[in-house]
Amino acid sequence: MSDKDLTQHNPWDELRAHTSARIALGRVGCSMPTREVLKFGLAHAQARDAVHRPLDFAELKQQLRHAGFRTLQVHSSAADRQTYLLRPDYGRHLSEECRVRLLHELAAPELAIVLADGLSSVAIQRHALPLLELFRERFDTDWANTPVVLAEQGRVAIGDGIGEALRARLAIVLIGERPGLSSPDSLGIYLTYQPAVGKMDSQRNCISNVRPEGLPYALAAHKLDFLARQALRLQLSGVELKDDSSLLSVLGN
Repeated sequence: MSDKDLTQHNPWDELRAHTSARIALGRVGCSMPTREVLKFGLAHAQARDAVHRPLDFAELKQQLRHAGFRTLQVHSSAADRQTYLLRPDYGRHLSEECRVRLLHELAAPELAIVLADGLSSVAIQRHALPLLELFRERFDTDWANTPVVLAEQGRVAIGDGIGEALRARLAIVLIGERPGLSSPDSLGIYLTYQPAVGKMDSQRNCISNVRPEGLPYALAAHKLDFLARQALRLQLSGVELKDDSSLLSVLGN
């Protein structure tokens, strides 16, 4: 007799069709079904891999350039992954060498777009390019001089130093979010107007859980376009900038 035959189903079972959360798993005796135990172990392993797997910067850079984006590459003050995980403050700051190099970039772009590996390199590898291509179709700027900065061992606040060094009006950071047991590849987006070292998190806007199973690329690009335009028009970001965008046009497509 199979484990499926022995499982006593939960009356909430029909709700599982509407969420990836672990609900209504059923039980076999006083334990969870073997299938669910194994799925949990796999999800835990995928989350750990997402944190420790290095981002293939060479491949990502090649993909971005092939798509027509101008790329730069920098490193945080965290010398390696272990340091990055043990000292979050190091991941928030550019290395001094990279900061000086960015200061010598000629153009002062309207946007500085940062792709940081964060706590899920898988999220950046899978979702960053499709999202950027949709955003580029919506947002009108000098894309030839808009740098996409690949930040190794970076956290959200590394965008402040990058944007400040490039003299950008708005920093947009795409970063791999802390993986969950049902979402090892969730992408987060953070916007900061007039980026500068020392900015507080309350001065940023966040779009979270960007992935096909969460917030789809089209909706994320729509929200990002709206917030970026509003930030530049109102000259602010963070708690004072509200996402009042209408999703009707996007949902109708």
